[in-house]
Amino acid sequence: MRRPALFLLALCLLSATAAERLQTFGDLDVHYSAFNSGFLQPEIASAAGIVRGKTEGVLNVAVLKAGKAQPATVKAQLRNTLGQLRTLSFREVREGEAIYYLAQFPFDRETLHFKVDVQSGGGPLNSFEFDQEFFPDE
Repeated sequence: MRRPALFLLALCLLSATAAERLQTFGDLDVHYSAFNSGFLQPEIASAAGIVRGKTEGVLNVAVLKAGKAQPATVKAQLRNTLGQLRTLSFREVREGEAIYYLAQFPFDRETLHFKVDVQSGGGPLNSFEFDQEFFPDE
């Protein structure tokens, strides 16, 4: 079970289909990616507790300090093209020394706007926003 979860983290952070995204806040690096759950192999999705679907997206967030994973409180909202807001619920995944946070969300063919809040170790609340276009699997 360890290998699929580590592979999921590597896929989310380094995949060519979801280019690495990084926000730096002082000594914290927040790596994040959003992608269609259909990109994952069924056994990897199952091991990570992710439901695969044509219109199911995943937001992955990992927080590092000096290159080491840090526990954090991660909250996010997404807004669709109609202006509808959805609050995302994250699940913490710990695999060895890796810690990352996963949230799933439904989508149509649309550009979604994400607002993410991250707080680690009693430090300040750090926020960032990004947009990403999603397409259902055919």
